Amino acid sequence: MEEKLTRLNKYLSEVGYCSRRAADKLIDARRVTINGVVPEMGTKVSESDVVEVDGKEIKGNDNPFVYLAFNKPVGIVCTTDTRVEKDNIIDYIKYPKRIFPIGRLDKPSEGLIFLTDDGDIVNKILRGSNNHDKEYIVTVDKPISQTFIQHMARGIYLEDLDKTTKKCEVEKLGTHEFRIILTQGLNRQIRRMCEYLTYEVVALKRIRIMNIKLDIPVGEYREFTKSEFTELNRLLVDSDKTFANKTIAKQSRR
Repeated sequence: MEEKLTRLNKYLSEVGYCSRRAADKLIDARRVTINGVVPEMGTKVSESDVVEVDGKEIKGNDNPFVYLAFNKPVGIVCTTDTRVEKDNIIDYIKYPKRIFPIGRLDKPSEGLIFLTDDGDIVNKILRGSNNHDKEYIVTVDKPISQTFIQHMARGIYLEDLDKTTKKCEVEKLGTHEFRIILTQGLNRQIRRMCEYLTYEVVALKRIRIMNIKLDIPVGEYREFTKSEFTELNRLLVDSDKTFANKTIAKQSRR
């Protein structure tokens, strides 16, 4: 049986070493070898090939970047400016390497947030047009009506932001609790949506971002698993293709 061949930049991405763009830069800088030979851009590799970066063999768990899933407690601020906020996420975690949060989670909110030192993946995840799922459990101050669920799901015009929220999935879980999946990241979006409908958010917890679920105690963090990182990269590649297709279509209409 013939061995499966994979483009070198894709291989480095799939094993979790770096993004494809970063891999292209490494290959172009002649820092990557295959079986001791410096390859050309576009070269393909098999599982039996020995791939090295700067003389070090690359295996599935070798990654120069940090990718953390953190269960943020209420009261912690998602900022890297340690001079401004005493209760900031960086001082709280005290990670030995410089990292920064991907996106934000309000100070009164808790739950899942990513931290990394990989700027490339930050841009891909935060690009609003990519429609990446973020799932929340929300508790409000009074009983939830079916009208509330319907309004939240079909979109609400937020006057102070001059934006209408995208359609989203909303499910009532209890008298005062609901689940919502957003593909937007507007400032205080859920709280603003509830306020428009005269509800006040009592508690808000993010339990999932894309394929990664919250599974650690409050205040603790863990690294992405290899399978999580591989699937995350696949989702980001797919959304990049969608973004490129939309851009081409938009330009063709001009």
